[in-house]
Amino acid sequence: MSDNRGVVYIGGGKVEVQDIAYPKMETPNGKPIDHGVILKVVSTNICGSDQHMVRGRTTAPQGMVLGHEITGEVIEKGSDVEFLNIGDIVSVPFNVACGRCRTCKEGHTGLCLHVNDDRAGGAYGYVDMGGWVGGQARYVMVPYADFNLLKFPDRDQAMNQIRDLTMLSDILPTGFHGALKAGVGAGSTVYVAGAGPVGLAAAASARLLGAAVVMIGDFNRDRLEHARKMGFEPIDLNNHDRLGEMIAAVVGEPSVDSAIDAVGFEAVGHSGKEQPAVVLNQMMDITREGGAIGIPGLYVTEDPGAAEKAAQTGSLSLRFGKGWAKGLSFHTGQTPVVQYNRQLMQAILHGRLNIAEIVNAQVISLEDAPQGYEQFDKGVASKFVLDPHGMLGVA
Repeated sequence: MSDNRGVVYIGGGKVEVQDIAYPKMETPNGKPIDHGVILKVVSTNICGSDQHMVRGRTTAPQGMVLGHEITGEVIEKGSDVEFLNIGDIVSVPFNVACGRCRTCKEGHTGLCLHVNDDRAGGAYGYVDMGGWVGGQARYVMVPYADFNLLKFPDRDQAMNQIRDLTMLSDILPTGFHGALKAGVGAGSTVYVAGAGPVGLAAAASARLLGAAVVMIGDFNRDRLEHARKMGFEPIDLNNHDRLGEMIAAVVGEPSVDSAIDAVGFEAVGHSGKEQPAVVLNQMMDITREGGAIGIPGLYVTEDPGAAEKAAQTGSLSLRFGKGWAKGLSFHTGQTPVVQYNRQLMQAILHGRLNIAEIVNAQVISLEDAPQGYEQFDKGVASKFVLDPHGMLGVA
């Protein structure tokens, strides 16, 4: 079998592409399984949450193989896999889920009780998420394959639209989840904090759900300009710190029906310093009474690099009383990808959602992943898609 290569976190803000073990049909603890498949990775994306680990903002160990946004071709399957065949092209939800426990049966696949010995929820190539090997690699193993994997109905069609379909593993369902839980519907006014890939996916999802106007706020002017080109209303946070006034200039009042936090715990205020609760407090300020806030942005239980001591253990200074007084709804946590990926796949296949263009997908080789991480960390207005086998046109 061909050798395997993968993107490995080596510490100090750096990753390196190294030779790694070919995947086995076994759990991280070495228990053999029959319900898994081995995939030849067709595409795998660099995610903003990967950057949190690479920056040293989590307890991720050096030597971890990264990558939870995976699309692949089935090349081996276990004896208990009934509904997938060799050669199928599939999308891998970033959640590792058994499909059998109480939370999975309730649809909360981001909180599976059986795939992580330390807490609820598992993911590929991510700290504290069960030890599952990441998929920024040439080959990867996926357990509980019949439950987890989304098969594309036609191989040729899938490969023709793979730059869009690769977003189904995480950022598109995550953005959609944020918009849906923020109550976005026909005629909604929406504010999205963060013009990175997840923020753009949330904005695209809000538009798909029928929003009348979608505003995106950020300090990064390159990302704001790209958002403007995609038809969203840019809110340049460099101008001043009165967000309500900037929103009023667009919709005629200083509030919105729905707000989406696509920034998370590394948020920065106008001072240029980190203020991990600044976005959440802004959301409570600008969301109308009885409105809702979706929070797809990542917040962690431990942030050893936080400037605020309380934030190092995940404690934030929230003006929660304001949220309570306004009767706001909040929704947090990992996105249960399997709730949304099939319908979002249909939206892509039938021309309703040009998500690769919206997030400005840029295809690079697996060996160029370190350069992709560096550029993404600098705030480039792109989403980097890795092409381990040259199947997307990158050698």
